[in-house]
Amino acid sequence: MALSAFDASVLLEEASAAAGGLRDFGDASFRPALDKLCESLEQEAKLSATGVYLMRMKLVGQLVNRLKLEDWFQRHPEINDEAIAAPVVIVGLPRTGTTKLHRLLARDPRFYWMAWWESIYPVPFAGETLAEPNARIAQARSDVQAMTEAMPKLTAMHPMDADAADEEVMLMEHSFLSAFNAYADVPGYMAWMDAQDQRPAYTFLKRMLQFLQWQKRQRGISAERWVLKAPHHLLRMDVLLQEFPGVHVIQTHRDPVSSIPSIGSFIHTLWCIYSEQADAHAAGRSWSELMRRALQHTMQVRDRGDGAQFFDVRFVDTVKRPMDVVARVYDFLGWDLPAEIAAAMREWLAQDEKAHQGGHEYTAPQFGLSDTQIRMDFAAYIQRHLT
Repeated sequence: MALSAFDASVLLEEASAAAGGLRDFGDASFRPALDKLCESLEQEAKLSATGVYLMRMKLVGQLVNRLKLEDWFQRHPEINDEAIAAPVVIVGLPRTGTTKLHRLLARDPRFYWMAWWESIYPVPFAGETLAEPNARIAQARSDVQAMTEAMPKLTAMHPMDADAADEEVMLMEHSFLSAFNAYADVPGYMAWMDAQDQRPAYTFLKRMLQFLQWQKRQRGISAERWVLKAPHHLLRMDVLLQEFPGVHVIQTHRDPVSSIPSIGSFIHTLWCIYSEQADAHAAGRSWSELMRRALQHTMQVRDRGDGAQFFDVRFVDTVKRPMDVVARVYDFLGWDLPAEIAAAMREWLAQDEKAHQGGHEYTAPQFGLSDTQIRMDFAAYIQRHLT
């Protein structure tokens, strides 16, 4: 019988060896999730040889980060004292302007934010000082260059920048209760995850934020609260509100007829990195249904909760009138907007406009979708937020 490429026990041992013999992976709740993910990757994902290599490298790397994270907390127990103030969290379907708004608000030094390099390399490299994480930054920049050269379509779909604000879902992946369906078709794992308690993923996220915040303060960076962003929270809004009391949620909105096929295109492009048999229709349909359920969940949470915690932004406004959106967001937060911060935001907007490369072309039928079906599936959302 052929050995499995995704034997969780083997991955754990490889991670321990790579981490110099460390054995403490932290809260054991991750283990059933890792087991189920490995099973689904082995049986369903149809990974190519390259995909197997890349995915194993990703999983082992995340396990190594868990080991080293626990080691840092053990050696520096003061990290546990880092207080995570109620964050501002941007949510919305992918392709609805969340990245633009996130990176725009990150120009305000009163916000902590996580750069892409911190999400991929949250743990200091050997020989690296806390004050100068230059080795991690350099490695991340090299990674981004390699990705954009290998998959130039990615740049048109999502502006890759190792130094820019990015999604905390990459931290949540370390819990193995996360959106691994962004990389491969793993329906068994996703169905299993839907039935699980999602709190361990958010508990781990908070632990990671403590670690990153502590590191930032060693670099002389101090802020008031985090600004985060991930569509992942839409299907777990109840847990987000419970685990981060007082959170302010900014929800972005765009016609699903435009955003859903765009999501299908983006996900299929990612699947193609890991598989030579990536099914475009499966990518489109599975993510359309996932996003339908996610928006339905958030609407239900908003109906029974405190509406004052939420603020709505339309995609067209983020694109056409971003500083007007910022002004309204700051009114929502009860913050002023000093002239120098507004100027920094305008400067970033000008640079961002120059950075966009090419267009992102797609049609709904390419991904097993139709405009009519999308309008039917998202009718309640469209009625509430777009009419």
